[in-house]
Amino acid sequence: MGSMEVYNTSSTDFTLMGLFNKKDISGLLFAIVSIIFFTALMANGIMIFLIHTDSRLHTPMYFLLSHLSFIDMMYISTIVPKMLVDYLLGQRTISFMGCTAQHFLYLTLVGAEFFLLGLMAYDRYVAICNPLRYPVLMSRQVCWMIIAGSWFGGFLDGFLLTPITMTFPFCNSREINHFFCEAPAVLSLACADTALYETVMYVCCVLMLLIPFSVVIASYAQILTTVHHMSSVEGRKKAFATCSSHMTVVTLFYGAAMYTYMLPHSYHSPAQDTVFSVFYTILTPMLNPLIYSLRNKDVTGALKRAMGRFKCTQKVSGDVF
Repeated sequence: MGSMEVYNTSSTDFTLMGLFNKKDISGLLFAIVSIIFFTALMANGIMIFLIHTDSRLHTPMYFLLSHLSFIDMMYISTIVPKMLVDYLLGQRTISFMGCTAQHFLYLTLVGAEFFLLGLMAYDRYVAICNPLRYPVLMSRQVCWMIIAGSWFGGFLDGFLLTPITMTFPFCNSREINHFFCEAPAVLSLACADTALYETVMYVCCVLMLLIPFSVVIASYAQILTTVHHMSSVEGRKKAFATCSSHMTVVTLFYGAAMYTYMLPHSYHSPAQDTVFSVFYTILTPMLNPLIYSLRNKDVTGALKRAMGRFKCTQKVSGDVF
C-alpha cells in the first residue's frame, strides 16, 4: 500500500499543462502559435527550395543554411502539432512512449542545431579571413563532415540523456508543468534523487552550448578584426550583413537555451522556463529563415527569380489553354 501511495503504477500517461491553460486568452494563443507554426514551415520550406533550385545559391554557406532550415522544420514539428491538436480535441495527455519519443527527438534536433550554428561560424571565418583558401577549406566534403558531425552530436545527446531521464520512478502526480516533455520539467516529477543526473546533464549542456558558442565568439572576434581592416566599403557592408544575421540567430537561440539549462533552478520559475522554451522551440524556427532571407540580397534575388519563372510558367499555361 505504501508504494502505491507514492508511485503511480495504474497509468503511464503524463498530463501536459500546456500553453493554453488560461481560458480567457487560450483562443488567442492558439491562433498565434498556429500562425507561427505554419509560417515557420512555409519560410523554411521556401529557403530549402530556393537553395536547391537556384544555382547562385549553390555555395557552402547556403548548403549549411538549407540543413538548418530542415532541422528547424523537424524541430518545431515534434512539439507544436500535438499541442494544437490536443487543444482542438480538449485533451492534455501524452503516453509514456510518446513523451519518450518527443524527448529524444527534441534533444537530438536541438543538439544538432547547437553544433551546426557553431560550425557555421567557421564557414564565415574562412570566407572573410581566408577567402583565397575558401574553396579548399570549405569543400563539399568538409560541408558534409560539418553536417554529419552536427547530427552525430545531436544523436549522442538524445541517446545518452533520454533513457536515463525516462527510467526514473515518477511520483503520483504526472502533471508536467510545461507544453512538451522537456528534461527539467519531466525530472521535477521524479521520486528519486536526480542530483547526479542533473550534474551530468549540466556538463552535457556546457559542452553543447558553451563550446559551440565559444567557437562562434572566437570566429567573430577574428572576423571583426579582418572586416575593420578592409579597404572596400561594399565588402565591409556585405560581411557585416551576413555576420550580423548569423549572430542574431546565435544570440537568440543560445541565449534562451543557456537560461533554461545553465542557470541554477533557484533563479527561474516554471513559468519563466515556459516563456524561454517558447522562444527557442517555437519562435526561433520561424525567425531563422526570416532573418537570413530578409537581410540577404542573394536570397531575395533568388525568390524574385523563382517568382518570375512561376509567372512565366503560368502565362505559358494560360496561352496554351
